[in-house]
Amino acid sequence: MSTISMRTTTLGAVVLAVAGTLALTGCKNGNEELAPAQPSGSASSAAPSEAPSPSMTAPAMGGSEAPAGANGTAKSGQTFKIGEAAEIPFSYGSNKGGQIALTVTAIEQGNPADLDPLKLGDKVKGMIPYYIRYSVKNTGTTDLSFSSVTQVKGLLGDGTEAQRVSIIGKFEKCPNESLPKGFVNGQTQTSCAVALAPSAQTKVSAAEYWGNPYGYPNKGLVWK
Repeated sequence: MSTISMRTTTLGAVVLAVAGTLALTGCKNGNEELAPAQPSGSASSAAPSEAPSPSMTAPAMGGSEAPAGANGTAKSGQTFKIGEAAEIPFSYGSNKGGQIALTVTAIEQGNPADLDPLKLGDKVKGMIPYYIRYSVKNTGTTDLSFSSVTQVKGLLGDGTEAQRVSIIGKFEKCPNESLPKGFVNGQTQTSCAVALAPSAQTKVSAAEYWGNPYGYPNKGLVWK
């Protein structure tokens, strides 16, 4: 995979990760590191997209399409409904044996203009942003302070990967911060991932957790 880096003096950074066979279409092709984003407000006070006609995949509770793994842990390749929690192992850095409940709560359509503060230019021309909102709950006893649960990506209607924009810094439309200090048993935090659809006719309709080195590196968990 190739990496192209650019830096500016503005605060934060934006990483545009492309996974697919065609560049900037949501198909697998590698990762690109893009110019920094300009801060536009505190992540803790961020509001959902202000698009005039946002569409949302509403939360829906229900059983998964595949049986859970041992001791209630989700299996690789399992599918969930949006709003349903998946219990998964999670380890970060020197923390071992962690356990979290990950829930995709909504997939919201934004406006192309939402991306203007990120200064991505022609790299996202014609793209429509979608905000995958999810919650993380520490259901184990391992302290996961300062961990980052960012392995969430969007899926297009045909099941291919949507182009992914990883934000390092502040982006009020889709805040995504590391877990706070003291993130222990029972603590919960909400987060967000940005996925891009290539046109109005192609939507981001599902989300996938592709895991970490100790999770599901080959076949993830899907919410739709």
